[in-house]
Amino acid sequence: MEKPKNIIYGARDVPQLGKISDLDQQVWILQGQSLVTVPRSNSVASVTVTVMPCKYPESLEQDKGTPIYLGIQNPDMCLCCENAEGKPTLLLKEKNILDLYNQPEPVKPFLFYRSYVGSTSTFESVAFPGWFIASSKKDGLIFLTSDQGKSYNINFNLHIEA
Repeated sequence: MEKPKNIIYGARDVPQLGKISDLDQQVWILQGQSLVTVPRSNSVASVTVTVMPCKYPESLEQDKGTPIYLGIQNPDMCLCCENAEGKPTLLLKEKNILDLYNQPEPVKPFLFYRSYVGSTSTFESVAFPGWFIASSKKDGLIFLTSDQGKSYNINFNLHIEA
């Protein structure tokens, strides 16, 4: 599994910043306390995502991808996976990504295994193996699914700013 050259791994004191879009050219925006996708256009201001590697990847399952924390900037929030009404649910929580990064052990509800599929990435929940960040084919919430490759996008373009 080849790592893109623009991603910096190892110790960091600031998160990497970037933009995410899905295969239908929808970008992530913040709507209230939720992340949703909308078609990319000049009039849409997509969220800036924040990315931090896990300091202790050796304590997690190997060969699943690179464990990362994933959040947004302004306001500082992080994606989190929790059990809600009996199923894994993706939430946006008011957390600083550096606080998660600096914990003495991995904070699994906030971690995702980033795997590379060609030029795209998938984000699998560490807390809920087999569940991936997904978007629907039309405008809608970003959510978790275990239904790979059916009616949802689980492949995303993550463009890290240099």
